[in-house]
Amino acid sequence: MTNDEELTLDPPDWAEFGALAHRMVDDMLAHLRTLRAQPAWREMPAEVRESFSGPVPRDGVGDEGAYDAFVERVMPYTTGNHHPRFWGWVQGQGTPLAMMAEMLAAGLNPHMAGFNQAPALVEHEVIRWLAGLMGMPDDASGVLVSGGTMANTVGLAVARHAGAVAAGWDVKEDGLQADASGAAPPRLVFYGSTETHNWARKAAELLGLGNRSFHRIAVDDEHRMDLEALAARIAQDREAGLHPFCVIGTAGTVNTGATDDLAAIADLCEREKLWFHVDGAFGALAYLSNELRPALAGLERADSLAFDLHKWGSMPFECACILVRDAEAHRATFASSASYISPAARGVIAGGLPFAERSVELTRNFKALKVWMSLHANGVEHHARLVEQNVRQARALAEMVQAHPSLELLAPVPLNVVCFRYVAHGLAGSELDALNEEILLRLQERGLSVPSGTRIGGAFAIRVANVNHRSTMADFEALVADVASLGDELVDSR
Repeated sequence: MTNDEELTLDPPDWAEFGALAHRMVDDMLAHLRTLRAQPAWREMPAEVRESFSGPVPRDGVGDEGAYDAFVERVMPYTTGNHHPRFWGWVQGQGTPLAMMAEMLAAGLNPHMAGFNQAPALVEHEVIRWLAGLMGMPDDASGVLVSGGTMANTVGLAVARHAGAVAAGWDVKEDGLQADASGAAPPRLVFYGSTETHNWARKAAELLGLGNRSFHRIAVDDEHRMDLEALAARIAQDREAGLHPFCVIGTAGTVNTGATDDLAAIADLCEREKLWFHVDGAFGALAYLSNELRPALAGLERADSLAFDLHKWGSMPFECACILVRDAEAHRATFASSASYISPAARGVIAGGLPFAERSVELTRNFKALKVWMSLHANGVEHHARLVEQNVRQARALAEMVQAHPSLELLAPVPLNVVCFRYVAHGLAGSELDALNEEILLRLQERGLSVPSGTRIGGAFAIRVANVNHRSTMADFEALVADVASLGDELVDSR
C-alpha cells in the first residue's frame, strides 16, 4: 500500500464477505435451533479464559479470522439466557426476528437523537403504541433507553425536577446546593418499599439526592408496600421540614414478583400532591393481558412508568422504555440548546432532536426497530398470551413444589417468580442455606438449568423468574426432579 492509497473498512471483495455473512446467519440460526440439545450453561475452560489476556492486535487477521475467534471463544460461553431452561435473575431470551432486526438497525446505523428520518418516526410510533397499551394518553412522552435502571432513573429525574419546581427551586440552574444568595433548598425525599430494586439507591446517588433521601417503607406478608406506614412517614417528614416529592410503586418486585397496591398509591399521591412513579421493569407487561391486568390496576395512573422490553417483551438487550404523562415536564427536565444541534425548518435536522430532550443521551442506537418489527409480525395478543403462559407455568411449578415432600415454597406466587428450597430432616438455618446454595450451583454447573438465588425472610431460596418464551411445562417438571435428586445426593453424601 502506498501513502497515496485511501483506506476504508468496507470489504475488498463484497461477494466473499457476503458468503461469510450468510455463514454467520446460518451458524446463529443453527445455534438457536439446537438450544434444547445444548447445556443450559457451560463453564469456560481455563485456556479460553486465558485467551482474552492477549495484547491488542496490531495487524488484523481478517473478517473470517475474527469470526472464527467468536465461534470458538465467545458463542459457547454466555450466561445461557437464550436457553429454554434459563430462569435466572430476569433475563429475556430474544427472538430470531428481533436478532435480524438488530442487524438491519446496525446496517442503517441511524443516529437516534431525532432528525428528519424514518427511523425517528418508527420510535415515535412505538412510544405511542406502548403508551396506549399501558393505559396512558397518546400524547404521553417517552423514549427507549438501555435498561430498567436507566428508564427508572430518567423517571425519577423528571420527578425531581417537578418536585424542585414545586418547592420554588431551579434544580437545573442551581443543583441541590445553596444558590448565589446562600439559600439552601429543602431536602427532597422520595419513597419506595424495602423490596424496591437497587436502581433507586443508584439513582438517588447519581441525581445528587443521596441515599438518605430514599425512604424505604416496610412491606406486608405479601411483600407489598405498607401504605399506612407510607402515609405516616410522609407526614413525619413534612413535620421535620423535608420536602416529599415522589412515591415509587413496583409492578413485579425483583425478589417475589409482588405488585404494590398501585391504585391506592395513586390515590395517596393525588391527595399529597406527589409524583407517582411505577417501576414495572418486568411486571408492567402483564398489563397487556386482560386476565392479569386487574392485579396491576392503577398502573395507568402513573406520572411516569418504566419497563423493560428485553425481559417479558422478549427483545434482545438493550431495550427499555420510560413513559411520562406530562410531555412538557419530561422535556423541561432534559432540554438544552447549542448552536451545533439547532433545528431547521428543512433538511436533515428538520424537526429537531426530540429524543435528546428526553434523557441524558444525545447519541442513541435504533432500539425501536426490533420492537416495531416484532409487533408487526406477532401482534400484541400473541405477546399477551406468552405472558399468561409464563404465569401459568410459574403457578404450576409452585403447585409441584408444594406437592413434593422434599421441597418448600418460600413466598406467594402472584405473578411469574417462584422462590423455593429443598428441605432435609435435621437440617436448618445456615446448614440448610448452604445445602440449597450447593444445589443451585450444581444445577448450573451441570448445565441442567439456570435459576438464580435470593433470600426470603433470611432463608436462601432457589429463585425462578419465568419470562422465557421457550420454556415448556416439561422443563419445570425436570427442574423439580433435578432439585430433589441433587438434594438427595448431597444429603446422602454427608
